[in-house]
Amino acid sequence: MWATYEGGEILYGTLVAKVLDDGSLDMRYSHIDRAGELMTGRCRSTPELLPDGRLRLHESWQWTSGDCSAGQSTIEEIKSRTQTEG
Repeated sequence: MWATYEGGEILYGTLVAKVLDDGSLDMRYSHIDRAGELMTGRCRSTPELLPDGRLRLHESWQWTSGDCSAGQSTIEEIKSRTQTEG
């Protein structure tokens, strides 16, 4: 799996992930921000399928640059306007 991302303070970012046998994602990411700082990190993400079909990702992450801080996040898919109207 791969993706690009941008927005807010992020000018451009890339993400690449491998799906592991248990269904979790082993990810690496990098981006450059508006201050010109290049940041890199890694993340283990476990997907959860919600009853309404949306995805929730439970993530454990760590920066591999800068202060090398670590943490946990939960990311949840939102329905688009066309999904809620249809």
